[in-house]
Amino acid sequence: MQTALIFGAGGQDGYYLSNLCRERGISPVGCSRSEGPWIQGNVADRDFVERLVREHQPAYLFQLAANSTTRHDALFENHSAISTGTLNVLEAARLHAPQARIFLPGSGVMFKNEGRPISEHDAFEASSPYAVARFHALHAGRYYRSLGLRVYFGHLFHHESPLRKAGHVSRMIADAARRIAAGAIEVIEIGDIAVEKEWTFAGDIAAGMFALVDQERVYEAVIGSGRAYSIQQWLQACFGAVGRNWRDHVRVRSDFVAEYRRLVSNPATMLGLGWAPKVGFEELSAMMMAEPTAGRD
Repeated sequence: MQTALIFGAGGQDGYYLSNLCRERGISPVGCSRSEGPWIQGNVADRDFVERLVREHQPAYLFQLAANSTTRHDALFENHSAISTGTLNVLEAARLHAPQARIFLPGSGVMFKNEGRPISEHDAFEASSPYAVARFHALHAGRYYRSLGLRVYFGHLFHHESPLRKAGHVSRMIADAARRIAAGAIEVIEIGDIAVEKEWTFAGDIAAGMFALVDQERVYEAVIGSGRAYSIQQWLQACFGAVGRNWRDHVRVRSDFVAEYRRLVSNPATMLGLGWAPKVGFEELSAMMMAEPTAGRD
């Protein structure tokens, strides 16, 4: 049986990716710094990574480990998990599993964002330490591809699932709507509700990762729905599902400055490979309303 080694298995992407592996008859071996049903360890530890790759001889390698924040105070943590971690994975693959298909994630926040749909051909912008770490991973992947490794880079845009932690705005809104419907009296505080982003299902994004690595024609692509919705629309979907007016339960912060006004992908390349998301916006909100937070990123 083939093996997939998944670094960053503790997050929502790792969860859905592991499920997809099992459906495909691939044995997933997960790794994460957090405690859980996986191997505990740090992708920034070169000896740890090399030992796992040598031991499992994976057919697939997914380097998902990251602290997904653009804050400046996460500068060195981003560098450790994304930059150093990616180098560790790539070098271990070169030495011990050169046949592996390797997936590295990028992000929509790496690009210069002017509000229009973004493709893998658009210009980058060093807007945060997180973006800088992703640039390093991208160029490291390109270098190792020049050495003969099959390295794929998928730029992921915003995606969600019932596994989101309580601190994420999507989960905060869904949980609040559920509590209020059950009788709670509360008002939640939210920033700019006019911000538009993609609300793609994380399981669909995981399927996109496999669609990218299981072919030989394209090595870098945007993975997203290409459909943007505002936070206000998410409020309407969640509160509307329980027959409540969100305006009665939300306080909008007038002093909040959003990181961007609109962030949306142009997934034409992935659509050309035969992949497309299956879960729509309304279905995703229903999924998150039906299931309480499970505490993963």
